Amino acid sequence: MHKGQVPSSCPWRGVLRTAVVSFVAFVTLSGSANAELAFFANGRFMSIKGHSMDGESLVLTLRNGGQMIVEPGMIARFEPDEVPYPEPEVVVPAPAAQASAVAVPYGEFIDKYSKEQGVDARLVRAMIQVESAYKQGARSRKGAMGLMQLMPETARQYAVRDPYDPESNIEAGIKHLKSLLTRLPVDLALAAYNAGEAAVEKFRGIPPYPETRSYVSRILSIAGR
Repeated sequence: MHKGQVPSSCPWRGVLRTAVVSFVAFVTLSGSANAELAFFANGRFMSIKGHSMDGESLVLTLRNGGQMIVEPGMIARFEPDEVPYPEPEVVVPAPAAQASAVAVPYGEFIDKYSKEQGVDARLVRAMIQVESAYKQGARSRKGAMGLMQLMPETARQYAVRDPYDPESNIEAGIKHLKSLLTRLPVDLALAAYNAGEAAVEKFRGIPPYPETRSYVSRILSIAGR
């Protein structure tokens, strides 16, 4: 028997094996993030990390920490949240003095077109993180495409032939953001990028959509604004 090996006859060998399996399972689960939309029976909805049952109560795990306990009958259904929701520790924005084209994927395109349009590159990086988590082939159920999730009409507006091409996608996304920033403050421009400018005008501010409000706050937080 090698030094440190647990003998097969050891009475607590099975306990050790169970503990190791449990620890691995915990690590695996803790590294995942479930993003869902909970639709209430009264017609309202909210974005959550996940849900579970605790006896006869339904436990909603909130995105910003904490839980909400409700009666199961209060929830009509759950659906996947279209907005990517990475674990908080994944997002580690570099200090402004250290930010460079090699700090993130496609940094050369982000820096190039951000400079051309006069847009803060940190804001663009944060948008791509939230929009697609830097997945070039990302596509939403509503048809938004690529890194900056261009809608088909936006892609046509900026003459994008291949919305999944990183450079074309980033260039058009930054141009579209710039067009919004010329008319709106940063938070409303982000809301308009997500929910449409008509929704911002209708509500005279950030629309009361949980997805849009979460979208705006996450981008501003990542960008350090």
